[in-house]
This record gives sequence, C-alpha cells and structure tokens, in this order.
Amino acid sequence: MHYQAVYQKIDYKRYQFLRQQSGLSPKTDEAARLGMENSLCCVAILDEDNDNEIVGMGRIVGDGACHCQVVDICVLPEHQKKGLGKLIMQKLDEYMNSNLPDSCYVSLIADGLAFQLYAQYGFKEVWPASRGMGRKF
Repeated sequence: MHYQAVYQKIDYKRYQFLRQQSGLSPKTDEAARLGMENSLCCVAILDEDNDNEIVGMGRIVGDGACHCQVVDICVLPEHQKKGLGKLIMQKLDEYMNSNLPDSCYVSLIADGLAFQLYAQYGFKEVWPASRGMGRKF
C-alpha cells in the first residue's frame, strides 16, 4: 500500500467518520464543522491505492503563537500498524518547527501507549510539575 501525508483540511463528515471508526469519541455536526474550520493545521493520510481516500488524520489547534495542542491523531483500524501515526506526527512536527514561535507551548493528551510515539517528537510528561485536566460538555 502507498500512503501520502499532506496538509489538507478535512470535510467534517469524514472527520466524524475517522474519529468514530478509530475509537475516539463522537462529535456533533456543529462541533465537527466548526472544529475543522478553525484548525490551525490539518494533516491527512491519503491512501494512494484507493483514489486518495483519507484514512488517517491529525490536527493542531490553538492560537498559533502562545498555546497550541496536538489533537485527533487517528488512523482507520484496517490501516493501523503501518507507521501512519508516525507519518502524521512527522508532518505536524514539520509544521510546528516552521510556523510556531520558540516560546509557543504545545500540549497533547496521550491515550494508552501513544505517549511512546509522542516522546519521539520531544513531548515529555509534565507530572508532577503540572497536572493535565479536562472538562467535557
């Protein structure tokens, strides 16, 4: 199989599909549409053997200067274990290195063993100095 990582906004319906099929929580149409419109950076993984179908994605959200967050790293189950998460992170890392000021703080939440992937790109645990927290509506 042949894949390509590209900077590309993703249709909100495809975004919802990728999240749900990859085991992430569902998002409403309104949230998905607004989220895609307001993304700072979107990376899509295209399956070149299947009409460039988007089979994975990752995003950076935030103000682009002081605070950003890496979110929505996901790959459809049938395309997992092929290095695509690493491909997504490489492309996001290129964006961060080229576009974000040196003082920008980039955070993420790592589920399960995903912290091992993110550590390869300079992300470190912040505990005990800081504690990650969340609030869901």
